[in-house]
Amino acid sequence: MKVLLLNGSPHAQGSTYTALHEMEKIFAEQGIETELIHVGNQPVRSCVACGYCYKNGKCVFQDPVNEIAAKFEASDGLVVGSPVYYASANATLVALLTRLFYSTSFDKTMKVGACVVSARRGGLSATFDELNKFFTISGMPVASSQYWNSIHGNNAAEAVQDEEGCRSCGPWPGTWLS
Repeated sequence: MKVLLLNGSPHAQGSTYTALHEMEKIFAEQGIETELIHVGNQPVRSCVACGYCYKNGKCVFQDPVNEIAAKFEASDGLVVGSPVYYASANATLVALLTRLFYSTSFDKTMKVGACVVSARRGGLSATFDELNKFFTISGMPVASSQYWNSIHGNNAAEAVQDEEGCRSCGPWPGTWLS
């Protein structure tokens, strides 16, 4: 079993990474292979609805989307992490996910999806909802936790102090193996 994790933060080792890394540790304990890709600082443009993907099976733009699409197709699950900006996910991540889900035609219905969000204070639930919609519109089961998968902290040092948040960022024993 393999899970692809996308770090949508522009900071490779920030608080979003901290949450994703907590998930990586628990996946490893369960024998689940992971790959973490840092996408939040990549130059990813929005979808322009050109239709190229319908004819050619991939997006017209040469950025990380097509490479990630192949890894997503080969994975059993996808975890998306984002910092919160104005009660929304990082715009680069949203552009990537929009094109990733729109341009791929493979069946996603039995791939498990999960997201984790990080913020200093608020906007977490709106961002959590925004990201989960990519999964639910694709028929992907969403792995839940005992609480919303969120962590508080303005940076990685603060995020690791959020013990409850770190616990809620686990992949929830049994959810990925059932």
